[in-house]
Amino acid sequence: MAEIRPTVGSTLVAGHVLGRKLDSIPFSAYHVSIIGVLALVGFIEGYDLVMTGSLLVLAKAPLQLTDTEIRWLAVGPTFMLCIGGFASSAVSDHWSRKAIMLIGVVATTFFTLLIPLVQSAEQLIIVRLLTGFGAGFAVSAAFPIAAELMPAQHRRTYGAIYEMALAISFTVVPFIAYLLTGNENAFRFLALPGGLAITVVPVLVYFVIPESPRWHLRRGHTRAAADLVNRIITRSGSRVPPLTVEALGGAGRSARDELPPYWALFALGQRRWTTVGILSGICAGTAYFLISVLLPKALVDQGAAVSLSFGLTSLVYFASIPGKAFTGFLMEIIGRRWTIFYALAGSLPGLFLMLIAHRAGDLATVAMVTGALITGFTVLSAFTACRVYLSEQFPTALRGRGQPFGESTGRLFAGVLAPFLMEPHTGSATIFFGTIFAVVAIGAFIPVLFGKETVGQLEDVSEAVPALA
Repeated sequence: MAEIRPTVGSTLVAGHVLGRKLDSIPFSAYHVSIIGVLALVGFIEGYDLVMTGSLLVLAKAPLQLTDTEIRWLAVGPTFMLCIGGFASSAVSDHWSRKAIMLIGVVATTFFTLLIPLVQSAEQLIIVRLLTGFGAGFAVSAAFPIAAELMPAQHRRTYGAIYEMALAISFTVVPFIAYLLTGNENAFRFLALPGGLAITVVPVLVYFVIPESPRWHLRRGHTRAAADLVNRIITRSGSRVPPLTVEALGGAGRSARDELPPYWALFALGQRRWTTVGILSGICAGTAYFLISVLLPKALVDQGAAVSLSFGLTSLVYFASIPGKAFTGFLMEIIGRRWTIFYALAGSLPGLFLMLIAHRAGDLATVAMVTGALITGFTVLSAFTACRVYLSEQFPTALRGRGQPFGESTGRLFAGVLAPFLMEPHTGSATIFFGTIFAVVAIGAFIPVLFGKETVGQLEDVSEAVPALA
């Protein structure tokens, strides 16, 4: 495979000029509004997706779910999330970032709104599969959008807030499920908040989130790119001079730059960074998906009460809220790679306590709760760094495809294969928690040993190194 070298020309130079201008804009209330809307998207998407673990318990009796149907519900939505992510990856960079997000948000909330209407296990499975496919467009779009709109020094701010919004949704879902336990229609009521969001969230995305100036520049829309940057400058208080079209090479360059082929994600010069980003996500994602999808079932299978299983799951995600804030703070101090190492390696004591809790006698609950708090604060908080790190592995021409491809590939292993293989073994604490322990221990060293540090302007990090055909 031939090495792909960076394009030397107006686009590369103009990209650096545009990137430096975006990074020079002082953080403002307008940036806060962008973060707020994207965080709301994260909350709703998280709510609609993490519902799977609670549905396995709440819908089992009313819909008379069989073991096979439970297994489909456990892994099917995540599998379709991967398929939707790959579909999104195929059209991203061709379609705008905002269009991809709108498609995903509308689809996810619409199909979630159908859950209260289902009357059989088959209908529930179909609705959840379609929800997962739609979510594949939304969940990966937020980070390319934020990476290309946020000043470099504030990507960690966005990453932390977005992931905290996800953590809040992960905490709220099992808590609501706990409150609804015993109600025959509990799973229907659980779905209503996520479904009714269709009336609000897509509207906010459309009117608040701007298109990416970097994406427009790559498309050859020089004036549109400059206008978008200047609109952000104006809404941020006009504290820096506007960007001129001439600074980007003039308005005469109307021909778009040809996008590199899809295989450029694995071309020489890009292959290593794509792989490291994916592997980091797989290891952190395995811990997340096994806990979010199977922890309530695992605890019940291991002898815990249903209410305790939901309560402990909420506690894990509650601990991740401050954990993600701390991870966001840490990643600008010690870098993305070492923050990922901290988040994964730091969870090992907590996972060990959860592994041995059943042998702790009267202290079993204390050990399990302590382990859950440590695990939530660390490995479940790793995505603040992991997803920003993945975004920064790709140049602008590949970022829209690289992010959903990387996340979808990671989920295929962490969210589909791992729960599918582990679901029959949830009754064994040694196998269930021991597997999470082993995967996380390996993943802690991958970015440190094989990755690169990516703190800095996007163009300095990626445009000059990887691969533009």
